Amino acid sequence: MAEHISRKELKQDKIHDAIEHGAEAVFSHTTVLAAAVLAVVVVAVGYFSWRFYNDRQTVQATAALDLATRAYSARIAAAPDPNDPGEAFYPTELARAEDAVKKFSAVAEKYPNTNPGRLAAYYAALCYEDLERHNQALEQLKKISSGKDKELVAMAQYQIGVIYERTGKPAEAAKAFRDLADHPSVFVPRPLVLLELAETLRQSNPKEAVDVYTQLKKEFPNTAVSEEADRGLETLAPKS
Repeated sequence: MAEHISRKELKQDKIHDAIEHGAEAVFSHTTVLAAAVLAVVVVAVGYFSWRFYNDRQTVQATAALDLATRAYSARIAAAPDPNDPGEAFYPTELARAEDAVKKFSAVAEKYPNTNPGRLAAYYAALCYEDLERHNQALEQLKKISSGKDKELVAMAQYQIGVIYERTGKPAEAAKAFRDLADHPSVFVPRPLVLLELAETLRQSNPKEAVDVYTQLKKEFPNTAVSEEADRGLETLAPKS
């Protein structure tokens, strides 16, 4: 009888131990699962919080960019428009550019990680160019050129070439336009860049300008671009 009881107790102990180990395993598994779920929740909350913040920043940046753009395209006049007295106006183009660059720069500085903020930086550079502050314009455009937005980068590089051309640096301008011609984009297409390149080369290297115009006619026959190339060739013909 004692032996029977002993075996029964032993069996009960084993069952008890098994239950304890099973409970520990379940508890451990549940703890790990809970931690994993919590981590997912934290990441999800962080992501949606970031999205909410980013979307809100973009909305605010868009509104600020709109105000700056209105200043940039405002009328030049001595008095308000009687039909729209609330419309912005400026006495001179210089005054308009000075106010617009302040507004664009403020948007770019406050919302640098949004698309409107990056576009504002580009327009600020255009304002610097209008003010003939070419060094500031180039500095701004070169920063934009190091970004990841392909279209905005191309627009900035094109404007860099334009500034080099206008400031008497045809070699630098030609290099910028050649690079863009090899890497065209939607907003800065190849024919536009080649026309600008040919225009840049007209004085510094008219023979190469002829080659570029001829290339344009070959690549884009029966188009307005081809007609423009014809006009360019006509003006260069006596010198070539």
